[in-house]
Amino acid sequence: MSTPQTQLRADLHSGTAALLDSCFKLIRRYVVLSADQLNVLAAWILHTWAIEAADFTPYLHITAPEKGCGKSRLLETLEIAVRNPVKTGGMSAAALMRTVNAQQPSLLLDEMDATFQGDKDVAQALRGILNEGFRRGGNIRKCVGPNHDVQAFHVFGAKALAGIGKVPDTVASRSIIIEMRRKTPTESVEPFRVRDVREGAMPLVESLASWSNSETMEILRGTRPKFPDGLTDRQQDISEPLLAIADLAGAEWPSKIRHSLTALFRSAESEDSSLGVNLLRDIRSIFGIRSGKDSDKIYSAELANTLCGIEGSPWAEWDKGRGLTANTLAKRLKPFHISPLTIRTGAETGKGYKRDAFTDAWDRYLAPMPIAASSPVTPPVNIEDYSPFTTVTSTFAADKSSHEKPHQSSVVTAVTPLTPLAGKNSVERFIEGAF
Repeated sequence: MSTPQTQLRADLHSGTAALLDSCFKLIRRYVVLSADQLNVLAAWILHTWAIEAADFTPYLHITAPEKGCGKSRLLETLEIAVRNPVKTGGMSAAALMRTVNAQQPSLLLDEMDATFQGDKDVAQALRGILNEGFRRGGNIRKCVGPNHDVQAFHVFGAKALAGIGKVPDTVASRSIIIEMRRKTPTESVEPFRVRDVREGAMPLVESLASWSNSETMEILRGTRPKFPDGLTDRQQDISEPLLAIADLAGAEWPSKIRHSLTALFRSAESEDSSLGVNLLRDIRSIFGIRSGKDSDKIYSAELANTLCGIEGSPWAEWDKGRGLTANTLAKRLKPFHISPLTIRTGAETGKGYKRDAFTDAWDRYLAPMPIAASSPVTPPVNIEDYSPFTTVTSTFAADKSSHEKPHQSSVVTAVTPLTPLAGKNSVERFIEGAF
């Protein structure tokens, strides 16, 4: 026989899973993304409502190779669902700093490439906010007023950045990369009309506000999720709040979020901007495909030539197109405490490298080699199987002391995750009862 406390916990599990499902389908309705990206974005939306329970926050770096890939549309969709959204377009540096300090908003930054290349004061303020704002307690001290009094501006909070190209390394290390592409003629989304979408999503927003009450925050604060293998310390920090939400939801969400985070981090790792890390990664790949008796060693000139032959790498264009040489290779590897030595293959000797000389640097600077994932990849959602928004009233009690007037609404209802049409399998609905 279940106790009231057990029933409350079951309701919370079911409600969290239903909210994740609804956020997943809301984004997929208007933006074409992979299932891994949609999983992480759904958890991130809930994280913005549970920010007070987190010690770290993962930034979203929404990027694409060209315009017209849906970056702004994704930000517009997130703006509908996240807690206290604020877009930064046209803000002065002072307004930006004071807004973040006073409101702790979910900051949505579009055209990041233009922002960093634009007004110097705004770019400097934004860089400081991003460098310090991923950790609870992060602040920037500024002199204010006629007496130049020192004031601490608190800048911790959820942030999503959209733009073409890369962001500073310090920001990239705090981010989950959402790489977007233009949709193909066979990929479809529904028309995005802000007023209609906002009205349709209001029950979801109200349910998110109801979910983010003091009991939920207490449970999330006490959660210590297990991290997937292969994540760096910083990746573990920014993954923790998403994993806590996934574990709270239960069902398939813990395995889905762990799989999706691992996939996105590995994809980002392959795009690491550090030349030194790229060099180590390419050398690891070269040793990985060598075979035979002397596969654990390679001459310096051979290694340099092989690196130059890697398509898409910078090594062939090194030194104004003259290519990477054995001497330059030795200089690039020296900071990693890797130096050439005399090696022998058969009857020949010469300067080269042994595989063992790289293992320490590989362990320290590279993610482990990819391993086939054991968790299944969630299939894309067929949006034609779901009707827009169907709501059901509920008795979920919101703690309004934490989130007053979410999106200026005082009505709290539950949302039924985009209800399947007749004849389809039903999506789990909220269980009636107070969180």
